[in-house]
Amino acid sequence: MSVYKSLLKICRFKITGYTPEDFENNPELKKCVIIMAPHTSIYDFVVGLFVIRHLRLKMAMAMKKEFFVFPLKHFLTRIGCVPVDRKHALHFADFAVDLINSREQIAFIICPEGTRKYVERWKRGFYQIAEKAGVPICISHIDFKSRTTGVGKIFYPTGDYEKDLVEIEKYYYGMRGLWKGRFNLENKK
Repeated sequence: MSVYKSLLKICRFKITGYTPEDFENNPELKKCVIIMAPHTSIYDFVVGLFVIRHLRLKMAMAMKKEFFVFPLKHFLTRIGCVPVDRKHALHFADFAVDLINSREQIAFIICPEGTRKYVERWKRGFYQIAEKAGVPICISHIDFKSRTTGVGKIFYPTGDYEKDLVEIEKYYYGMRGLWKGRFNLENKK
């Protein structure tokens, strides 16, 4: 058992879905966009980090530049977080695509909700990044209802965002974040 799987167990989470070997043995997954939802708490960062480390992925994750202050800056940079100035959000997708294209292996992590607060509709940046970079979307979850987490599905964008989003969101129906009522799909079946 990996150290990170043990840490998830301590956090009372069971890891499900794809294994480290699944990622290692599939060349198409050397570069990917991983979406993580529900995202209702900063605690999701810890659980998500344990999942990524357990899967042995080379992570890159955009994070508000405001988090990059002493003493967090060194830690965040070391684990693969990249500071982003939200004033330049219009260029974020291009920044992410360039980052993906510049590396041999990368799992670009993004929370499609864009915030820990309740949102009616997800931001489409994750889809644009995957489509422009020509990489799959790995659909992962942190479900506090079932206490499970992991990457459960691989999705290849077709170019029809609205249709694809419906398929992606179905994966999350009924899941719940740490804070009940903050995830837009928790009551869907």
